[in-house]
Parts: sequence; C-alpha cells; structure tokens
Amino acid sequence: MKVLITGGAGYIGSTVCSALKDRGHTPIILDSLVTGRREFANRHAFYKGDIADTTLLEKIFSEHPDIKCTIHCAALIVVPESVKNPFAYYMENVTKSIILFKKLAELGCKQVVFSSSAAIYDIVPGFMVTEQAPIKPQSPYSRSKFMMEMVLEDFCGAYDMKGIALRYFNPIGADPQMRTGLQIQFPSHVLGKLVEVAGAREKVFKITGTDWPTRDGSGIRDYIHVWDLALAHVKAVDNFERAFDKADPSNGSYLVINIGTGNGVTVKELVSAFEMVYGAQINKELAPPREGDVAGAYANADAAKKLLDWASQLSIEKGIADALKWDEIRSSIIQYQ
Repeated sequence: MKVLITGGAGYIGSTVCSALKDRGHTPIILDSLVTGRREFANRHAFYKGDIADTTLLEKIFSEHPDIKCTIHCAALIVVPESVKNPFAYYMENVTKSIILFKKLAELGCKQVVFSSSAAIYDIVPGFMVTEQAPIKPQSPYSRSKFMMEMVLEDFCGAYDMKGIALRYFNPIGADPQMRTGLQIQFPSHVLGKLVEVAGAREKVFKITGTDWPTRDGSGIRDYIHVWDLALAHVKAVDNFERAFDKADPSNGSYLVINIGTGNGVTVKELVSAFEMVYGAQINKELAPPREGDVAGAYANADAAKKLLDWASQLSIEKGIADALKWDEIRSSIIQYQ
C-alpha cells in the first residue's frame, strides 16, 4: 500500500517510513524540511513543500493515485516555544492542517492517521489516563493538537472520511537499525538533553519541576521507544477498517487511541536509568518548571491492544541505549550547516 506521510523527514515521521517500508508498504513523504532532514527523506519518494500547498498535493496524488492513507505527522512541537510564539503554532499546526484535510477529502484519500498528543489530557488521580480522561491542554502546542482532533472529527462526519488520532506519549530512542534518529541539532526534550550532557555539549541537566504531586516530586511521563511508536502507525494502517469494526459504534468515523507503554516513569527515575545505561553519573541540578510544563501522565494502552493489536515491546533502557548509539553516528549521517 502507498501511504503519504507528512513530516516524513522528521524524527518520528522518518521512523514511521522505515517501519512501513520494512512491512511492504511504500511511503511517500511530504516535508518542508523546516526541521526535517533531506538525508532521511531521500530514502523514499519525496516531495519538498508545505502541507497547505494544494497544487503540490494535487501533483502528489496525480503521480501516486493509489495512495490509500495519509499519516499526518507534520507539526511544530516545542512547548516553551509555543508559549512564546503561539501564532506560528496555530498557523502551522491548525490552519495548514485544515487545508490539508480538506484537500485530502477532495482527492479521495479518506483514511487519515493523525499524530496527536497526550499533552492534551488534564491531570488525573494516579496520572494514568484512558482515552475518556478529561481534556485540559495547557499550552498553545497542546491546544493546537486538540483543535486538530476536533477538526478531524468534524471533517470525518461531514466529508465521508475516517480518522484515527494516535495520542503519543513521550518518544525516545532511535531506529534500532540506526537509519534515522533525533535530527534536531539542539534538542529540547528530556532524553535529548541527557545525551547532550553526556556528550559534553551541555554542562548540566536540569530536572525542571521538583514540586509536582508525584512520588518523587519530578514530572511523570510515559517514555515509549520511537520504534514501538512507529509500529503503532503500521498497525493503524494495516488494521484501519478493523479498528472501526472492533470499536463501539457510537465512535462513528473517528477514533482516538493512546500510544504508550502503560508505565509511568518520573524524570528522576529516567535520569537514574540513563546513568545506569551510560555507566556514569552526569551533572544535574534541580530547576523550576518550564513554561507550559505539567505534572504529566502515562497511558492506559488497552484500546491500542484491542483495536490495533499493538502493544509496546521495547524497554526504556533500550530506548536510552539506542539514543546514545545514534548520537555516536549522527554526525556521519546528518550534515549540519
């Protein structure tokens, strides 16, 4: 099957492309290369451009009329940046996605898998969230993701589409075959920062937020290996119609599914695991939370097992080891200016 992947030259999108290809699918990438990498994109059929470029979308589908599904990964994703520049996040993540979804409907591509986020959930007792947990996005980034879920649901009802929103938790690691990995030169997420400190490119790792109502005061997250996350997308493509057959009919033509391990890990616990895998202590200090930070959540992943026949397989230690291995070879694959 041919699958269009927007943002397919990014960290998650490129890993999804490899997972799809390994299982016999043909990924078609649309990426602006604002944050994605041509080194990743050139492995597959690639179109450089904006997701809201309707002329380019027409060209892609004229050259690949047998595209059956679109995986929409393209987005801006840095929470503190979204607080400082909400216009960019609403423009890139919301406005342009609306144009993309409408054009997909017009072009007859009625199956959409959307990269959503667990950041839209409210804090709940015990921190484990099901898909029915209360919603309370607390940054422009997370609000943009929830807005797009609502848009996609409405479009599915109005334009004979079907959509599956995968609510990602916290991806870590790299493609175990080291084809792709974190492409950002100066990462902002927690494991990327830990690797930066281990590589002596940062002086100290800051544990941001130490007064959250968790077991050790640091934020709690669900750290999922990016390869497991990629395989969830393959399952969503392969089991797209079956997922709706298995779901409650009241869901109609739109589903939301958590993609996580089902295990909550605090930032302090992640640091301890990192030091164990790395084999040495790193410089670290306590710091206030960043703008837009929340205590966190971890997944109840029962729906993914039921609807997609998917469950995570790789450990947090494997994710850390793959991140460290990728860091050793990244400069031989990515040529930064």
